[in-house]
Amino acid sequence: MAHTLPYGSWPSPFTAADVAAGSHPVDAGRFVGDEVWWSERIPSEGSRTAVHRMGSDGRPETLLPAPWSIGTRVHEYGGLAWTAGPDGTLYFAEKSDQRLWSCDRQGHTRPLTPADEGMRFAEPSLVDLPGMGPAILALRETHTGAPVPPRDIVAVPLDGSAAEDPNTIVTLAGGTDFVAYPRLSPDGARLAWISWNHPDMPWDASQLHVADIADLATARVIAGADGGISVLQPEWVASPTGESTLVYSSDVSGRWNLRCVSWASDGSVVDEPITDLDADLGGPLWTPGSRWFTPTDDGRFVAVAVNGAEEVLLIDASADADPAIVPIQSSLTARVQVHDTAGSRVLLTGAGTTNFGGLWVLDLADPHPQPRLVRSNVDDEPDARWLAAARAITVDGPHGPVHAFAYPPTNPEVVAPIDELPPYLVLVHGGPTGHVSGEASTLTAYFTSRGIGVLDVNYGGSSGYGRAYRERLKGRWGIVDRDDVVAAASGIADAGIADPARLAIRGGSAGGWTVLCALTATDRFAAGISRYGVADLRALAADTHDFESRYLDGLVGPLPQAEAVYIERSPLSNLDRFTTPMLIEQGLDDLVVPPAQSEAVRDALASRGVAHAYLTFEGEAHGFRRAESIQRSLEAELSFLGQVLGFETPGVPPLELTTSASD
Repeated sequence: MAHTLPYGSWPSPFTAADVAAGSHPVDAGRFVGDEVWWSERIPSEGSRTAVHRMGSDGRPETLLPAPWSIGTRVHEYGGLAWTAGPDGTLYFAEKSDQRLWSCDRQGHTRPLTPADEGMRFAEPSLVDLPGMGPAILALRETHTGAPVPPRDIVAVPLDGSAAEDPNTIVTLAGGTDFVAYPRLSPDGARLAWISWNHPDMPWDASQLHVADIADLATARVIAGADGGISVLQPEWVASPTGESTLVYSSDVSGRWNLRCVSWASDGSVVDEPITDLDADLGGPLWTPGSRWFTPTDDGRFVAVAVNGAEEVLLIDASADADPAIVPIQSSLTARVQVHDTAGSRVLLTGAGTTNFGGLWVLDLADPHPQPRLVRSNVDDEPDARWLAAARAITVDGPHGPVHAFAYPPTNPEVVAPIDELPPYLVLVHGGPTGHVSGEASTLTAYFTSRGIGVLDVNYGGSSGYGRAYRERLKGRWGIVDRDDVVAAASGIADAGIADPARLAIRGGSAGGWTVLCALTATDRFAAGISRYGVADLRALAADTHDFESRYLDGLVGPLPQAEAVYIERSPLSNLDRFTTPMLIEQGLDDLVVPPAQSEAVRDALASRGVAHAYLTFEGEAHGFRRAESIQRSLEAELSFLGQVLGFETPGVPPLELTTSASD
């Protein structure tokens, strides 16, 4: 029989230590011969990233020995950093020095690029280039002190000669601020890639290029020449006649959909749509190598369609009529990426409302294909009875509809008093051009199993709902996002889902900015948690890295013309409006949001006698990576919520709140 206990105080099997240490995120799968390889972070080994394969005993085997760790710092956020040859040789960017290396099946490593040249590499793939032979095709970013690091698409010889002589690295394309998706046609005759320039972000405007390998001066823009559209992920498809067509994703219709480029006999280009769905077959290109679709060997496509939640589709465009689009029955509804294909098999990563995510194989030869789990992100998935099922909701806001996913308090052993409404924690994702799709996670379960509901908001500016929804934030960051999270919180309170007096808000980085903006403009929330939140727009514009250095041009306005707007909107310009109890969490090594910004918020709270806590983390930068930091952060957040919202938090160290600056 279930016990009756107040919301927030329910006993839970999910500890902060479990959340911090229980995950080994899986990424970037590949077929290597008959084997499946993938990259995975290893928390027990300093969170290094290594490539694994499934052993004959059904247990993962690590192919890259310690202390090697795969990772690229291209665009600072990194991305795809490894590939493999048919002989089982691994080619990868090493996190510590950013060089390209090879590692054979015996574990012997060899550098392929020079040391101390400031080079970073991403999206490596093996190619056979005319006149050069076997090489690694990759995008390169070179840091030599220039404000905008040069970026180009290069071919790196496999013989290791470039480790001593960087001049043997051949530049194939460049001349723009950013490049991505280098793709060589199956016959080796053409190279495709995308590019974009400041002040655009790749989801604002990008261009698709194609050049003849024999004469790279023939490079021409195939799509996006006039600006205002985003193109993604060119993929070559070989036709039965031997001619290659190029398939890519474009949001020219307002949603990212697939298009096909072919060449007529006179050399002219034919660019035609394949799909016209009210969904996005693509997303923001935060990290190089992101893939939302793949052509299969039989001419079909496996793609991810995003419209709030995500869906895996099988698309057959071979007929003259409209393409046949069949949903794949799957539990994958969040963070789905399509990584590789071999024969009838396709590798995907993703999560869902009932699973914690991982690597999956889909065999299209099955009469009713369904993804089969190869490797989970967690060692032991908890009993589903403890997991809150995400429910998509939409509320009316001052700028239009606002989308969110609600997770109700869920505990099979406890019920709340019949006359009590639950507290809710409103989550604000980062980006701000990010997206949440509703998925099972130990972080969400940490709160919902204790009787605290969670509302994950896709405020205006989020991806996954088309360009118009994404551009709602254009020029109005700090207004639309703020208003939308307030509207979402008010919506669940007005509907009798949440206790209107016990709403809290939590966000990090760009999400922390929205938290601070909401707390200085409204009293809707009883508590706020800012995790390394942006508080000063001018400081962010001055200090951030090159990939995002002009991001604020679109979100707020260009400098110096819009400087007055930067000042007026920044929470640090409105310190007298901080009246809500807050927990502020800050990494002491954070260069994106330096501690001084969080300290100013702390001092404002202290000067007004508002209850708060300021928690710092040595050795952490912009985002917490260490297990001990994550554990300490979550325990502090739960204790803070309990003290402010009025419930007991057994088993959690108490967080000391203060109303003064003495601490």
